[in-house]
Amino acid sequence: MMPTIIRTHKPNDNLSRMEEEWLYNGLDCCITLEVLEALLPQLSARTKKTYEFSLALQAPILEMVQRGIRVDTVRRSELVREFREDIAVLEEQLYSIVFDGIGYPDFKNWKSHAQVKNLLYTVMKLPPQKTRGANGVWDVTTNREALEKLQKYLIARPVVNHMLHLRDIGKAIESLEKKLDDDLRIRTSINIAGTNTGRLSSSASDFGTGGNLQNVDRRYREIFIADKGFKLGNCDLEQADSRNLGAFCWEAFYDKHGPEFAGSYLNACESGDLHTFVSRMARPELPWTNDPKENRKLADTIYHHNNSYRDLDKKLGHGTNYVAKPRTAAQHAQITIREAETFQRNYFKAFGCIKEYHELVKKQLKTEQKIITLFGRERHFWGRPADDKTLRDAVVFGPQSSTAEEINIGLLNTWRTHKVQLLIQVHDSILFQYPEELEQQIIPFVLEKLIVPLTLKGNHTFHVPVECQIGWNWGKASATNPNGFIKWNGKDNRVRQ
Repeated sequence: MMPTIIRTHKPNDNLSRMEEEWLYNGLDCCITLEVLEALLPQLSARTKKTYEFSLALQAPILEMVQRGIRVDTVRRSELVREFREDIAVLEEQLYSIVFDGIGYPDFKNWKSHAQVKNLLYTVMKLPPQKTRGANGVWDVTTNREALEKLQKYLIARPVVNHMLHLRDIGKAIESLEKKLDDDLRIRTSINIAGTNTGRLSSSASDFGTGGNLQNVDRRYREIFIADKGFKLGNCDLEQADSRNLGAFCWEAFYDKHGPEFAGSYLNACESGDLHTFVSRMARPELPWTNDPKENRKLADTIYHHNNSYRDLDKKLGHGTNYVAKPRTAAQHAQITIREAETFQRNYFKAFGCIKEYHELVKKQLKTEQKIITLFGRERHFWGRPADDKTLRDAVVFGPQSSTAEEINIGLLNTWRTHKVQLLIQVHDSILFQYPEELEQQIIPFVLEKLIVPLTLKGNHTFHVPVECQIGWNWGKASATNPNGFIKWNGKDNRVRQ
């Protein structure tokens, strides 16, 4: 067949459908190449390294996309049936509460935004919650954040709790019913450049099947199973964002303030129990001892709404690290603003480097409008430096991007050995399968490959520790799920059920 010459600068109505598609794809490739040739000279040594790393990730990502994960279709059907039964019970309870308790018989569809909005804000006279739309206009909303804010009103709690549970279960059913491929595997499309932090993102496959496998609800992970003769491993970085924030503070303030100040938060992370350490620093009035076991027992004491000191301080510490103001922190932890203020005052007293890190980021936004991570990834922030959202995004970027870099470097290092089959990366962990008879050799090997060491100032060696779970499905092991994950402790005597 003779090649066809198409004059792309002139309209041509005589092209066949196939020729039009050739033309479209050809031009797409040519323009992409032109853009690349214009951008490459603009790369610095730092940004070129990030670009080359993204290119290197394409091979393992493509392999994961093509392989997919096997699905236990029988268990999937059982879970859908169980969830639908739960919905029926919750619906009956909700409509009974609204009809008998509130005296409003016209509420008949919890999925209707209009009916929910009318019930909450007109009938129950709760304060309307608003959100800014894509067009910048504020409008009344009944989204999850709005419902969670309304939970503080006692009269609203039974209604709101039912709606939240119904929505969660409805979302679970929707995910479970995603279309599988003909080989009964679920596949996802993974985007290497899908986020500003370097995290991977995922969505439906190129053929419209599957979906986002990076946000799978733990309640139905057991439907994802290993192939015959294989076993699943899931290795994840322990408290990676917190440890990376500690490493940031060490690097930023070691020369200026010395290791005690710069390492105050990193030392807490490496203490073995960060959240108990935080409780001890933030609540000096409690009877702490020098015995770690006794301190953990004290930290686990129930304090508020079935939450222990440790549970609350975990939430408060995380929010404070990322510049949550006392009002916001109090709202998420469901405590008073005064309690949140006291916590943050004690927190910053113990970890002064966190407060100074926030101030450093503010300064960098004003002077350079960019943040550079521990791994050299550079991001420009084009929002107004004084805006709370710009500051929050910039503060979060460093630790979260470093976590993404660590897990992606580990993923690439693991793939290059060709000892396991990679299945999915979930922000700070990787799921893979391996021949189960080689478990004793493979798990320690993968754990080693996922260690990404950094040498910080003062010749301080830093890395985020890794732990691994193993099993024949992605769910947690239990009496009803004997094939689920257990923590790797050197040996697993179970046999696949």
